[in-house]
Amino acid sequence: MTGSSETPGTPAVSVILPASNEAALIGGCLEALCASHWPDEAPVEVIVIANGCRDDTAERARAKTPAFAQRGWTLQVLERQEGGKLAALDAGDAAARGATRVYLDADVIVAPELLSQLHEVLSCPEPRYASGTVNITARSAVSRAYARIWRQVPFMAQCVPGCGVFAVNATGRGRWGCFPDIISDDTFVRLNFTPDERVGVPARYDWPIAEGFDRLVRVRRRQDAGVAEIESRYPALVANDDKPAFSASDKLAMALRDPLGFAVYTGVALSVRLRPASGDWSRGR
Repeated sequence: MTGSSETPGTPAVSVILPASNEAALIGGCLEALCASHWPDEAPVEVIVIANGCRDDTAERARAKTPAFAQRGWTLQVLERQEGGKLAALDAGDAAARGATRVYLDADVIVAPELLSQLHEVLSCPEPRYASGTVNITARSAVSRAYARIWRQVPFMAQCVPGCGVFAVNATGRGRWGCFPDIISDDTFVRLNFTPDERVGVPARYDWPIAEGFDRLVRVRRRQDAGVAEIESRYPALVANDDKPAFSASDKLAMALRDPLGFAVYTGVALSVRLRPASGDWSRGR
């Protein structure tokens, strides 16, 4: 690992992990993180923010403390009565000590190499944003069909979307203060960096999508609303977007290769346009 200049005893990386009613998933997320390939001499801190939980997310997270301690890492669990991911992210940032910040969703499973690769590319003085190679996962037939096409959409295949996990170095984190009260925190952070400042690393991570057609529609509607909100409130950031064109010929080729997947994907998109927004946002699963 090169370019590291951390003060002894200070974490090389702070992983900030907001979790609201994630008792079923937090254990697997933390176990994968704890299994990261990482040098023993470089400490890592993990901060779980259990926000607005009505289950035992916090207790299940704390149960993983001994495994992290064996590695010389720290696992801190903060509990907030209030819900809200943005406030949870702010609470995690306030407690974090590492220069490199990794923001991780509780339903994500990281590959062992991801953490070290993120730290490697962020160990520079210039502002940097980084993420891994997303593997979109799904269980139901409809969601698997949707995922097959979504993986091929130019933005997902060619850019650094940062869905579920993104990271910044200290200079990059200085681009904004507290997280604004917005729908799409990942889009906001990504667009605070130019395309040349965004780096994708080859290590993979699993990111699950919504299950079933109706939930896919609700999540897609939320995603579209989040992008529109940023375009309205932060128009200067739109200049940093590098979303490639999704040409008619590319769509036709996808439809011919995978008619069912394309039918589901376009059906979700059409439903978002035709059904009025109800404000009933769905989680990613």
